[in-house]
Amino acid sequence: MDSWQQNIPDLSSEFVFQTSRSSGPGGQNVNKVNSRVELRFDVINSALLHEEQKAIICRKLASRLTTEGVLLLASQENRSQLRNKELVIARFYELLAHALKPQKNRRATRPTKGSVERRIQSKKIRAERKSSRGKIDF
Repeated sequence: MDSWQQNIPDLSSEFVFQTSRSSGPGGQNVNKVNSRVELRFDVINSALLHEEQKAIICRKLASRLTTEGVLLLASQENRSQLRNKELVIARFYELLAHALKPQKNRRATRPTKGSVERRIQSKKIRAERKSSRGKIDF
């Protein structure tokens, strides 16, 4: 486990689960059992995350957050509510780890002399091909 992954505490005490009827597999069981599990995690009001972590999560996962700053994840892949709960928890930690992973700084590089020459040569060939398409004067 990388050092940045060790900084993620156990957040399970702040999870709020909601179950509902699944549209996934299960036959007639689907109509009777609430097997879809939705995990809600309030990022902004979390007591276990640092302010810096909250800011990073809010920035990187903005499209997944509600207007109140609640992260929603749902799973309905299995017939079992317990299995769906396990899947959604695993997906949550995976998503958080990916969001909190520090981004590598990009080092600016220059194109090689050969690549510049090839680019210019291909542009000349393309220009010649296009100019030869013009009308012919007699």
